[in-house]
Amino acid sequence: MKMYILFLSIFVVMGLAGCATQVIRKEPAEVVDLSGRWNDTDARMAAEEMIKECTAGGWIGTFNKDNGRDPVVIIGSVVNRSHEHIDSNVFVQDLEQALVNSGKVKFVADKSARTEIREERMDQQVNSSEVTRAKLINESGADFMLQGTVNSVKDETKGQYAILFQVNLELVNLSTNEKVWLGQKKIKKLVKNPKYSM
Repeated sequence: MKMYILFLSIFVVMGLAGCATQVIRKEPAEVVDLSGRWNDTDARMAAEEMIKECTAGGWIGTFNKDNGRDPVVIIGSVVNRSHEHIDSNVFVQDLEQALVNSGKVKFVADKSARTEIREERMDQQVNSSEVTRAKLINESGADFMLQGTVNSVKDETKGQYAILFQVNLELVNLSTNEKVWLGQKKIKKLVKNPKYSM
């Protein structure tokens, strides 16, 4: 009887240990693909590659030559048209970071951020010294807006599926509505489900 209780206790302890949650810290830049869904790695890679391509385009040189200054860019909407829920804000922030870090363009805040900044500027007119307050009419207007979509196509059969994510971006001249750059990034994943799972 004592042996039975001992073996039962060992079995229960091993069972509970096997069910314990395990957390492994990873570097943020490390690729971790668990489900095949759109993830932070996809957003970062797409943003970095597409902005590198965008800022290498001839439109910057043309603008610099015609205007004698760097272009000012704003990011508009990036619409999720994929079959998954994608937080486009993560992707937009990766785009913003890649644009700012390129050093080739100037970048202005989006509409929601500008509202908060304008409120602060108005508050400074009343509550800050004349020397330190921000000037009222000193905003930089954008010359170009970057807009885009995230799309997906899924092909599925028993035990596996392939998914293609396609990001389309376009840079539009705000004065003329001309598209000065079009970019596309495709990410394809094959996901195989195990034959046996618990």
